[in-house]
Amino acid sequence: MAGISPPANPSSEPDYDDNYAAMMARARALVPQLRERAARTEELRRLPPETEKDFHAAGLFRILQPRRVGGSEFDYVALVDFAEAIAMADASAAWTLANLASHHWMLGMFESQAQDAVWSKDATALIASSFVFPSGRARKVEGGYRLQGHWPFSSGVDCCDWNMLAGIVSSDDEADGIEYRIFLLPREDYRVIDMWNAAGLKGTGSNDVAVDDVFVEDWKTLSVAEIAGGPSPGSAVNPNPLYALPVFALFPFVLSGVALGNARGCLEDYIEVARHRATTYSRAMLGDLQSTQIKIAEASAKIDAARLVMRSICIRAMRDARRGLIPDMAVKTAWRRDGAYAVNLCTEAVSLLVAASGARGLFAGSPLQRQFRDANAINSHIAFSFDAAGTDYGRVALGLPSKNLTL
Repeated sequence: MAGISPPANPSSEPDYDDNYAAMMARARALVPQLRERAARTEELRRLPPETEKDFHAAGLFRILQPRRVGGSEFDYVALVDFAEAIAMADASAAWTLANLASHHWMLGMFESQAQDAVWSKDATALIASSFVFPSGRARKVEGGYRLQGHWPFSSGVDCCDWNMLAGIVSSDDEADGIEYRIFLLPREDYRVIDMWNAAGLKGTGSNDVAVDDVFVEDWKTLSVAEIAGGPSPGSAVNPNPLYALPVFALFPFVLSGVALGNARGCLEDYIEVARHRATTYSRAMLGDLQSTQIKIAEASAKIDAARLVMRSICIRAMRDARRGLIPDMAVKTAWRRDGAYAVNLCTEAVSLLVAASGARGLFAGSPLQRQFRDANAINSHIAFSFDAAGTDYGRVALGLPSKNLTL
């Protein structure tokens, strides 16, 4: 749109083909109707059935799924690009899409038996998650684990048939310590607790999930150590380096594109209003005011800088994985630092624009108030806490061990 530089053209980069451009065109074609549905999405507190159907029809949930089961198997940066495109319309829809799409990627790292358990029945089946490790407790038993817990923030869970739930495995032998592990459960093994009533990201359906005490076979679990970089258990059937990326080092970029698209949509809305609206008291055109012009420049600089950070890290990670390189702790903590910082830039851009919009931006019918609420909700995710990411980066830079046990 006029006045805003578009995102980098993925078809001009060597890792993409016409399929990527065609998929992106389908995603962007959904923006007008998703924007019209945004208020209903918030009212429902989850994806409307028609939006879920649209995402399935466009193939968007499957952007990182292995090609061998019908997925697109795009590079990791697709999570940023497609979340950005959809969040131009509605951050809640984009948040749900990015979350559920990333779980097809993660399932590709499990043992092939776990992949077959899901995809041989339905290759389009949706998988939710909650990676709050302390919320789950597991103990090793013959052939698997006994798992129980109560997890928050399982986004999009109502439309999913499976869930990836994180837990801590304790051992009777203190010398063994504890282990962080992810458990794949079918819908019948967990309960969804409807409690998502939030000020921002209202339509993500990020409800709680509870497991009383279930048996999970070994092959339905994945140790965090197995997805810290390098070949994963799933690499035997999915040799693409995509499935050898360090999952939690890149965790911010699963969702950072949502903040990016939300900020870019806010900027476009602000520019459109400023072009045609006069100030309430002086009747001067907003677009003629130098202050308006400066706000647009500052917000767009933050958004463009954030995009460069997000995409360059994802592209570098894929390039390194293709070369068989595994990032060290300094690189991993830098990625977490920069992922948080980039999202913080998007939040600052939205706050700047909403403050410059005056009282009109407060009306319920204005997209600006929703974009402001969503921006701050996104920014509250632990992956985007610069205090947390910055502290861990600083520790490693000073020669101290990282305290992030998922890295």
